[in-house]
Amino acid sequence: MWHKYLLVAVYLWALTCSLVPAYGLVRIGLKKRPLDLQTIKAARAEREANYRGSLKGMNQNHYLGSSDEDIVPLNNYMDAQYYGEIGIGSPPQNFTVIFDTGSSNLWVPSSKCYFSIACYFHTRYKSSKSSTYTAIGTSAKITYGSGSISGFFSQDNVEVGDLVVKNQDFIEATKEGSLTFVLAKFDGLLGLGFQEISVGNATPVWQTMAEQGLLSDDVFSFWLNRDTTAEVGGELVFGGVDSKHYKGKHTYVPVTRKGYWQFEMGDIVIGNLSTGVCEGGCAAVVDSGTSLLTGPTTIVTEINHAIGAEGVVSAECKQVVSQYGDLIWDLLISGVQPDQVCKQLGLCVFNGAQYVSTGIETVVEKESREGSSAGDSALCTACEMAVVWAQNQLKQKGAKDKVLSYINELCESLPSPLGESIIDCNSISSMPNVTFTIGDKPFVLTPEQYILKTGEGIAAICISGFGALDLAPPTGPLWILGDVFMGPYHTVFDFGDLRIGFAEAA
Repeated sequence: MWHKYLLVAVYLWALTCSLVPAYGLVRIGLKKRPLDLQTIKAARAEREANYRGSLKGMNQNHYLGSSDEDIVPLNNYMDAQYYGEIGIGSPPQNFTVIFDTGSSNLWVPSSKCYFSIACYFHTRYKSSKSSTYTAIGTSAKITYGSGSISGFFSQDNVEVGDLVVKNQDFIEATKEGSLTFVLAKFDGLLGLGFQEISVGNATPVWQTMAEQGLLSDDVFSFWLNRDTTAEVGGELVFGGVDSKHYKGKHTYVPVTRKGYWQFEMGDIVIGNLSTGVCEGGCAAVVDSGTSLLTGPTTIVTEINHAIGAEGVVSAECKQVVSQYGDLIWDLLISGVQPDQVCKQLGLCVFNGAQYVSTGIETVVEKESREGSSAGDSALCTACEMAVVWAQNQLKQKGAKDKVLSYINELCESLPSPLGESIIDCNSISSMPNVTFTIGDKPFVLTPEQYILKTGEGIAAICISGFGALDLAPPTGPLWILGDVFMGPYHTVFDFGDLRIGFAEAA
C-alpha cells in the first residue's frame, strides 16, 4: 500500500510544481553612446541636489541595526548611466528607464504632458490605452540639480522582464523642466532605494514584487559592463544572482540606515599609504545612478593629488597654509584634538548646528543677519582640510617643512566646483591603486578602472572617477560608490536580510 501513497505524493508534488511560476532569464537588446564630459557634469549636479534634498522628508530616526531569477539587461549610457526597458499597462507600453538605487520612485512621461518639450522626445504613458489603469491623482514633484519633474500619481501593472507587478503606484510626469531631459537617452526612472526616501511614500517596485510573492529570493543584483565597445551594457537580476557575473564569493555588510543602501566603510588607502580618514568607519552608499565615486573634498583632494589630477587653485586654502600653517602644526604637536584646532585659531566657531568661520557671526551680528560671506566660510573649510592633511602626514612622521609644502600642493589639486578633475591620459599607467576597505576586506580600484575616458587621439580627455561632494549632517559626510565602483565589483542588494554584497565582477 505504501507505494500507492508514494505515487499520490509524487503526483501532488508534480502538480504543485506545475502551478508555481517559473521566471526565466530575460535578455533585451541594448544600445550605447560614447562618454560625454558635459553629461557627466550635469548628471553629477543632479545627483548632488538629490542627496542634499531627498532626506528632508525622511524619518531621520529610522535606523537598523540560488534561485529563480528575472534579468533586465542594461544599456551603458556614456559609461555613466545604465538603463533598460520596462512595460506599464495592459497591454504593456514600453519605456526606457534608469534603474537607480539612489532613489525610490518610478516615473515616466505622461500623455497629459503638453507644455514640456522633453515629453515630445520620449515615449508617453497613455492611461486610456490600459485596461488595468487605476486613477489616483495625487500631485508629486521631484527636484534635481538642473530642473525637476512634476505630475501626479497613477496605478497600473508594471512589467519588468517576465515579471508582472500588479497595481504599482508610479508618477505620470506632466512637466519636465530641464534640457537634460530633452537630451536624455531614457524616458524615466525606476528607483530601487527604500520607501523611506520615496516621494509620496510610494512603495518601490522591488518591494511590491516581494509583497506579491514574485521573487523566490528577496534580492536584486547589478552587473555593470564598463567595456563601452561591448554589445551588452550590463544586467540587473531580480530574485537572485547570475554566477557568470562574478568571481569568488561576495563580502556582505549590513545596511546601517534605510533610505539609501547605506553601510559602514573602513579605511581608504592610496597606493600603500592609509589616509586614516575612515579607520573608525565612514558612512557610504551604493548608487547605480551616480557615475563617479564621490566623497568629502578633503580626502578626494588627496586622492586626486596622488593620481595627478588638476583642479582649481583655492586662494583660501593657500591663505590658511601661509598664515596658519605653523600654528596648525604646533597645536597638533602639542596634543590639541584635530577638531578643536581651527576653533582655537579663531577661524571656526560653533553656531549651534555646525562649525563656521568667526567672520560669520558675532553676538551682535547674530541678531542682525544670518549666514556669512562665502570667503569667511571657505576659510573655515580650508582650515579643517589643512588640519586633516597635516594630521595624516604626522602619522607618517613627516617633517614640518615638507608637510606644509605638501599641503600647499594639495590646495592646487582641489576639484573644480562641480567636483570633477582632469587627468593626463598618458600617465594612467603610473598612477597608484586606490583601495577601499569593506567588511575588513580590501577592494582595489586600478587606474584603468577609476579613470573615465572620452574621445580618441588628440581629442581624448581623461577624467578622475573621484568627485568631491560635501554633505552636511545628518545626511553627510557620506561616500557614494557609483558606477566607478560597481563596474569592477558585482553588487548584491539583499532586502530580505538587509545587507549589501560585493564580489569581483567577471
